[in-house]
Amino acid sequence: MTVDTGEGAAQAVGEQDRAAVARQLGRPPRGLRAVAARDAAGEPTVVQTWPRVEGGTPFPTLYYLTAPQLVAHASTLEAEGLMRDMARRLAEDPELAAHYRRAHESYLAERDALESLGTEVTAGGMPDRVKCLHVHIAHALAKGRGVNPFGDECLDVIAERWPQHRYLLG
Repeated sequence: MTVDTGEGAAQAVGEQDRAAVARQLGRPPRGLRAVAARDAAGEPTVVQTWPRVEGGTPFPTLYYLTAPQLVAHASTLEAEGLMRDMARRLAEDPELAAHYRRAHESYLAERDALESLGTEVTAGGMPDRVKCLHVHIAHALAKGRGVNPFGDECLDVIAERWPQHRYLLG
């Protein structure tokens, strides 16, 4: 089964992908629905999760970054304060804020199409804050350029600072 997620087609998870994601995460994946993005070698980099994980616990993060090197880069960018700069620009730039709100609305609509959690909370602080760059990177890789402005920005920084890892960006 192939799941259409907009930009590209997410792929149902087979045992090989499930094992790869478990290896990447260092634990069995929870709520795994589909592979939403792959690197140039075909390894999963982003998975799509169900809105509720096993046992019914709400999990508002629809796209989850799994590639360890990308996770490390996102953590580095967070530690360096990139989110503070993004939050400042979000508060100062109405056009950026509108684009970010559209990313949030798209994310929410896609998640709610699977199952509504009865909340406007998505992930990564959308639409009013910027937190968890991992979510924004995952969203940008899953949906493609132009959807999540902060995810796109993070991908640009990763490609520039760590060119040896460009293959992870698809």
